[in-house]
Amino acid sequence: MKISVEISKYPLADEFIPAIKAFIERLNEHENVTIITNTMSTQIFGDIDIVMPLLHQEMKKSFETYGKQVFVCKFFNKDLTPK
Repeated sequence: MKISVEISKYPLADEFIPAIKAFIERLNEHENVTIITNTMSTQIFGDIDIVMPLLHQEMKKSFETYGKQVFVCKFFNKDLTPK
């Protein structure tokens, strides 16, 4: 099953830019998903069996590295990659 995820990250720290940039850079290292980033969010498109473990891994690493933060996510059970 293909899914689309829109995710926004809000680090609860004065220096929040490095935490956001690191998260996006790590997402972009994965080859089997499509990542689109804009000023409001990052969108992830791919197979649910790839996307969900990827999010688990990268969100966990982000919590461990940067501490308190909020992730706001929307999940769609369809590939909505812009054409």
